[in-house]
Amino acid sequence: LTDKLSGSSLIRVYSTGLPVSLTQKSSIMVKDIRVTYRKRHSYNTKSNKIRVVKTPGGRHVAQYVAKKAMPVKCGLTGKALLGVARVRPAVNARLNPHRRTVSRPYGGVLSAGAVRERIMRAFIIEEQKSVKATLRAKAASLKAKRR
Repeated sequence: LTDKLSGSSLIRVYSTGLPVSLTQKSSIMVKDIRVTYRKRHSYNTKSNKIRVVKTPGGRHVAQYVAKKAMPVKCGLTGKALLGVARVRPAVNARLNPHRRTVSRPYGGVLSAGAVRERIMRAFIIEEQKSVKATLRAKAASLKAKRR
């Protein structure tokens, strides 16, 4: 089997010289492997995905594929949280706290940027309150001097 470039398309040619389209070749190469589900659930749903695996004995069996876990996301920004294990909820319940959270306030719930922003906002609000209080005190002292 060799590849020859004919014009703008690639043609596969057998040693006999007859060209074979790619679809014909793929149908020749693919083997029809049928396996039965190992569990009672017999429909091809999201929770029942399998992969065909060949055992050392030469048999083809169904191997169940676990669902891919979504990352834990920040409640404010929606970004994936770094340092938190990316596992399914049932597995997450069995994890130790060290793998479920990050060691800071709101660790495992909010991202570092969101926490920083909250701290800055709280600090600025406190500063505004203190500035307002000093301005009020100044205004009161000016009123007292005028009387």
